[in-house]
Parts: sequence; C-alpha cells; structure tokens
Amino acid sequence: MTVSLHVEQLTVGPLEENCWLLADAVSGTAVLVDPGDEPDLLLDAVARSGCTLSAIWLTHAHFDHVGAVAAVVRAQPVPIRLHALDLPLYRMAATAAMRFGLVAENPPEPTIPWNEGNTVRLGEHAFDVWHLPGHAPGHVALVGSDYCISGDLLFEGSIGRTDLPLCDPSAMQRSLGRLASLSPHLQVLTGHGRSTTIERECAQNPFLRGLARPVGS
Repeated sequence: MTVSLHVEQLTVGPLEENCWLLADAVSGTAVLVDPGDEPDLLLDAVARSGCTLSAIWLTHAHFDHVGAVAAVVRAQPVPIRLHALDLPLYRMAATAAMRFGLVAENPPEPTIPWNEGNTVRLGEHAFDVWHLPGHAPGHVALVGSDYCISGDLLFEGSIGRTDLPLCDPSAMQRSLGRLASLSPHLQVLTGHGRSTTIERECAQNPFLRGLARPVGS
C-alpha cells in the first residue's frame, strides 16, 4: 500500500454520495473525486489534509456527483476532468436534481476530457482511465496500483442503476466484465456505500457472477 497517499471517504448530500479525497503527502497536492454536495465540508477536509487542491476528477456527471463542483471551483479554481460523452448530463445537473425534489447548482464547463487509456497522476501515484459506460455514457473508473475508483459502476454487493436516462444495460455488462478482470487485491472506492475489493465482489456480488477470471488465470 502506498503510504504517502491519504484516502478519505466523504459521504455527502441526501443521496449519501461518496466524494473521495486523495491527498499526497510528498507532493503536497490533493484531488477531490466526485464532489457531489456540501462544499464547505469538502474544502475543510482538503485543508485538514495539509495539501493543496490541484484538480477535480469526475467519474460521471449525475447531479449527486457534481453538485458541489461550482462552489469548490469558486473557492479554489482548479481543472475539472470529465469524459465528453457525459456533457449532456453534466449540463443538466440542476434540472435532474429538481426531478428528485432536490437542489443542485449547474457546474462550470469541464477543463480537460478523460479518454480511455489516459494516465493521470497525483504526485507519483498513477491512475489509468478506463471508459466504462452503462450507468452513464461517459462513465470512467480510475485504476491505480492499490485502488480502483469505481463511481457508480460497482458497489458492495450491487451495481449502479441502468434505468435512468442515457443508461445502457448491455454496455453495463461489458463494463462489469472489464472491471472483474482487475487484480483481486484492488480496493474499490465506490460512489455510494462502503468500499470493497475486486476479490470480494467477484466472489459474492450476484451481478459479477460468471464474469470473474478463474483463479490462476
């Protein structure tokens, strides 16, 4: 496990979305992954880490994952990374929240697009960008040596919804198959609920049954 990387789960908003704070003690830099709500709480967590916020990384653009982006960027202007295929959802965040009887602020335009095969770094910690659509057309996972940030693709014992606008159940199955091929030791930082591991989900999650590689393959 990479000791200099501080990983903190910050569960925010009425939908109990997980924003993840990654802070690298060596470089003194931090990122917020999916800042969905309660921007003051998120900014306080960054300040407590002793690191400087350097970017916002978005796994996808549903309103509960982007609702605090505008306020965070007003306080600390940093680049925003999002896959271009999720721009329609991103630009309709406030409208989507209203359908649930909730309030969210439309975020500013993203700065840098994710693309399959990109590698992004926080200090010396590298994360590969995997485009894994299904829950959202531009959904990505960020895969590092110890962690997989799965967004709303994979949860402990479950998976993300495929009945929302722009979801694609067939694409979801293909994306889950790719995720199941990851190293079993990886800790999965999920968009809702508790973190888990690839090994645990391949063994126990009914939605991954039959998708995992045979042991030793």
